[in-house]
Amino acid sequence: MEVAVFAGGCFWCLEEIFRRLKGVNTVTSGYTGGHSSDPDYKAVCTGSTGHAEAVRIEFEPDTISYQELLNVFFAAHDPTTLNRQGADVGSQYRSAIFFTNELQKSVAENTIADLNRGQAFPKPLVTELQRLATFYPAEKYHQSYYQQHANQPYCRAVIEPKLKKLFKD
Repeated sequence: MEVAVFAGGCFWCLEEIFRRLKGVNTVTSGYTGGHSSDPDYKAVCTGSTGHAEAVRIEFEPDTISYQELLNVFFAAHDPTTLNRQGADVGSQYRSAIFFTNELQKSVAENTIADLNRGQAFPKPLVTELQRLATFYPAEKYHQSYYQQHANQPYCRAVIEPKLKKLFKD
């Protein structure tokens, strides 16, 4: 079992996307990359904690590779907008990869370079790359949010189109 941690806007979107992948065992929404200890949603939303909304993915590398997870990550959000994903604005919504070892760092660096070199996006990527420090799980009501609230307006307007695009449902 390995762990990958990504931030790319609202964690509800990423959680549901990664949860659907074969080889992914668990996906936990939470906060990382900041300077305060034991952050909560209210504090993170102010942008003052430095934390990003992120997902912690436990996966089986024999079934799905870290590279495959990165490919899904980059397809699931806009890595060219600084501190913004759609209507969600602030450093807590930044694009970031929090690597857990040197191999993940190298694979992420190469992927970012390849995407920029190949002009996969209309603008250069602004995705941050940093070593994972502490990951703080989000409050219980944020976990499996889409599964519990699929008819909520945000889920229908933001998450569903991403799922349809990525999974051709």
